Amino acid sequence: MGMEIGGLLGLIWLIIVIWAIVKCAQSPAGPLAKVLWILILLFLPVVGLILWLLLGPKG
Repeated sequence: MGMEIGGLLGLIWLIIVIWAIVKCAQSPAGPLAKVLWILILLFLPVVGLILWLLLGPKG
């Protein structure tokens, strides 16, 4: 049972990170800011998502 729960939570987390990347790419921020945020989200998904939610481009 633990494997199914972990897999489901991992899938949900992956969907949230992909959503954040898409929202970041569609934001009105400059190209350099977009690239930096996307790289942070890809290489540091947990910390990056929290930082993006708090400090990322709004809109």
